[in-house]
Amino acid sequence: MNRRLWWKLCATLVLGMLALFWVLSHLIWETEEAMSFIAESHQRTLRSYGAQAEALYKAGNEQALSEWLRSVQEQEDTWAAVIQSDLTPIAGSTFSQRFIEGFGLGRDVSWKIHLYFAENPTMDLPFSDGRTHFVIQLPERMRPGNYWSPSRMLLQVALPFAVLLVVCLLLYRHLMHPLRRLELATRRFSEGDYSARVGSALGARKDELAGLARAFDNMAERTQELIEHQRQRLSDMSHELRTPLTRIEMAVSLAEQQQGDQLLLDRIRGECNGMRHLVEDALTLSWLENESPVLRDESLDLTELVDSIVDDARFEYPQHQLHVQLPASARLGNSSHRALGQAIENVVRNALDHTPRGGSVQVSLAERSGAWLLSVADGGAGVPGDMLERIFQPFFRLPGGSNEGRSGFGLGLALARRQVQATGGSLSASNGAQGGLVIEIRLPRETAQT
Repeated sequence: MNRRLWWKLCATLVLGMLALFWVLSHLIWETEEAMSFIAESHQRTLRSYGAQAEALYKAGNEQALSEWLRSVQEQEDTWAAVIQSDLTPIAGSTFSQRFIEGFGLGRDVSWKIHLYFAENPTMDLPFSDGRTHFVIQLPERMRPGNYWSPSRMLLQVALPFAVLLVVCLLLYRHLMHPLRRLELATRRFSEGDYSARVGSALGARKDELAGLARAFDNMAERTQELIEHQRQRLSDMSHELRTPLTRIEMAVSLAEQQQGDQLLLDRIRGECNGMRHLVEDALTLSWLENESPVLRDESLDLTELVDSIVDDARFEYPQHQLHVQLPASARLGNSSHRALGQAIENVVRNALDHTPRGGSVQVSLAERSGAWLLSVADGGAGVPGDMLERIFQPFFRLPGGSNEGRSGFGLGLALARRQVQATGGSLSASNGAQGGLVIEIRLPRETAQT
């Protein structure tokens, strides 16, 4: 693997962090430099103080100069003075011109003020004679860098946080874009759109995530082929099985007309009918599991549907007793008459098959919490607790039980649960307090039509 994504992330993070550190260092230095000089207005004020002190000094009025110095100190809440500097070289040394020109008792008002010093510096404003100086400790109001602390916090914390947040957002979008595409394609594929692909949405991207997308596309392509082949095989199997069954039934009908062995003919016809039901139920179950259809396009009356199913069951099972409790009307919206009818019929038949001759089956329909609850309780021996869910698996038969006199191949309850789920309901099983198995079908009165 070329690890393109690795190199992208390394280049972005390493080079980006280096650039960020350099920019931050430069910005901090520039900001500190800009904030380290006394404001022009304050420089003019200090020079004005120096000029006033020089004028009073030259006038020779020391009393006035003393009062003026006192008023400046009170006004600025600082120290100020007029000082003479008499420098005398000794031991035959002399002053250089540069020393004489640059000598001062304090800092010039135009010089840089260090923001990290706790004490305010002393400012020197020399008089024209070069010997006398007006010196003043810089007033607090004139000290530069009043906004240095928040500015430094902004540059050292807030700005890096914002930049890193933007970088994280860009990286997140770069990484999540193909993952979202993959998620959407996976969701579409799981919902039955087998043409969903990802690679075309990523353009010329060639990193590890693009490789994952290509792997998904290959898997989806292969899965689509398998599903289409399975559908075709199911269709072919349905045709191939129904054709010989039809021929066998025609042969049986012809043999019956010619008065053959009636007992054998009845046995053959029964086996043919069983095979036909097995094929139809297996195909229906396979369709429900593979396609996950939503069967919610009809409205019906549950009372009428259950009543008609119970009437047919009474005719088919005259040796059993069916006790039915139904409301006068039970309207159900967004459902399927055919799917729900077949599911209820399978549940009722299963209850009758597992009830001894002369036994009774209880069928009741009632409203519970905004839903219709259909309960079918048989008179059999019930089901072990650890097998209550397994009875909904296709072709499952209870071990050790007798199947004498019972029709079916273990598909009835499995098919019923999936049909009820396709209409927006649920089907569950439990053992009754007095014995026997109780199947409950819960159907919301109004389910969302999707």
